[in-house]
Amino acid sequence: MSRRCSWFASRVAVTGLVVLAAACSTTTGLPAAGITNVVDTTSLFALFGTPIATPSAYDLNGRLTGHPLVRTDQASAFDFAFNFDSLRRPVLLPTGAVGLGQSSGLQQASVPFDSIKVAPTGGYVLDRGLVVDSGAVVIVRSRPTGCLFGVTVFTYAKLVVVAIDTTVRRIDFRILVDQNCGYRGLEPGIPTQ
Repeated sequence: MSRRCSWFASRVAVTGLVVLAAACSTTTGLPAAGITNVVDTTSLFALFGTPIATPSAYDLNGRLTGHPLVRTDQASAFDFAFNFDSLRRPVLLPTGAVGLGQSSGLQQASVPFDSIKVAPTGGYVLDRGLVVDSGAVVIVRSRPTGCLFGVTVFTYAKLVVVAIDTTVRRIDFRILVDQNCGYRGLEPGIPTQ
C-alpha cells in the first residue's frame, strides 16, 4: 500500500467510514472506482420553441442523484444543452456557448460509440455549439467537479445520437457517464482507467 493510501485508509478507519478504506489501491493513484458505468437512453428538448417544463440540458453528475436532465430555467448547473442553430441544425452546447463560462466541453468522435474505451484529456470545444445529426458520436467533459478526496476533476461521458425530431424539437441519445472521480474509462462496468 502506498504512503498516501495508508494515510487515507487509517484516516477513514478513525472516522468510521470503513466502506471507503478499500478505495485506495489503483495504479492511477485514485481511489478505486465503485460506480458501475451503464448506458442510458434519454431525450432533451430544444432550449427555444419547446415548453419551458421540458428538460433542455444534461448534468453528468446528476445521474448519481437520478436527475441528469435539467430545465435551464431552474438550474444553471449542467454540462451541455440542446438547441437548433440559426441554420436550423441541431446543436449540442457546452456551458461556454450559453454564457456560463468555458467549463464543460464537447468533442466529435470519429469512431463508433462502442469503440471509445477512454476519454481524451484535450481537444474539447468549449465556446461554441457542436452540430450533430443522427448517428453522431460525442465525448463530453463536465465542468470541474469536487471529489470526496479533496481534488477537483472532470467527469467524462460518451453519447450517440439516436434520433432528432425537428417537429417536436427533440434529440434522443444513448449516453454512458463515468461518475468515478478522476476516471476516464468509457466502457460498461467498473472502470480501471
